[in-house]
Amino acid sequence: MTHPPSTLANLIQRGLRLPQLRLLIAVADLGQISGAAAQVGITQPAASRMLAELEQTAGTPLLHRHPRGAGLTAAGTLLVRSARVALRDLETAFASLDTHAQGTSGLVRIGAVTGAGLELILPLIRDMRVTHPEIEFDVMVETSDVLADALLAQRIDFYLGRMLPGAPARDITAMPIGAEPIALIVRKDHPLTRSPKPALADTLAYDWVMQSQGGLMRHAVEAYLLDRDLTPPQRTLSTSSLVLTLAIVSDTDVVAPVARSIADVLVAPDRMNSNISILNVAPDMAVGPYALICRRNAALTPAAARVLNELQTRIMDRARGAAGD
Repeated sequence: MTHPPSTLANLIQRGLRLPQLRLLIAVADLGQISGAAAQVGITQPAASRMLAELEQTAGTPLLHRHPRGAGLTAAGTLLVRSARVALRDLETAFASLDTHAQGTSGLVRIGAVTGAGLELILPLIRDMRVTHPEIEFDVMVETSDVLADALLAQRIDFYLGRMLPGAPARDITAMPIGAEPIALIVRKDHPLTRSPKPALADTLAYDWVMQSQGGLMRHAVEAYLLDRDLTPPQRTLSTSSLVLTLAIVSDTDVVAPVARSIADVLVAPDRMNSNISILNVAPDMAVGPYALICRRNAALTPAAARVLNELQTRIMDRARGAAGD
């Protein structure tokens, strides 16, 4: 529905008040000034004065009185039509402001390394889409260095990853979560899957796909091999793309280290059920601990604060569960 764009704006500039509009709408609905006055909670003399002031502001008669009550003039009908739309829009706007203030609507920008994204962020979003469907999520899945830059540049509200050396510790807070286990994956019909008990050393006869040099997971894997007097693989394809890694693993005999949470999703029959197998080697291989990292004293939106609080609760519950085990 459309209405003349200048009608209410001009009247507001000349002193129009919302109670006057509510009273005029009540007169239109009831056909009586006395009944309208009672509906809005004022006396009839006060209602008559308010309507007279409104007509003066409008510069034209809005009502015509008759023995049975009062009716709208053509100008009054036009103003009531516009007033109904304006008041409904205001009610909608105030309702939106209320939900925003309560943290039940708004955009939340989260960063996560891939494993933490699957293990913690995905279940969080799935559950909150049910409990708070008006909250929107923008999730950045990247390496910790990219996420740290995004946080300090205020492009994300918080992230799950690692605090890198040299990061301004005074500007951030970190809630420890734990190490990120690593799994070695291959295609389902890989020669190593036919071995009754493959060893970690056996994987080094094949090409590997790993993060680029300097990546935290690659560093963790290479350090794990060296600690066991094993030489890191000679033939390695370096990429940060999980999609490219999975495509190569599915088509060749390469071995690839990935976050254990990713591997579990890939092999689960009720989830991806892909052409991927997890090798039963190096069960204790892991990247160093990661954390929930936030800007210190950041002014979060109510929605971001609500999501952050829920995420912190889940992390604490997870820690208590691990301690119980």
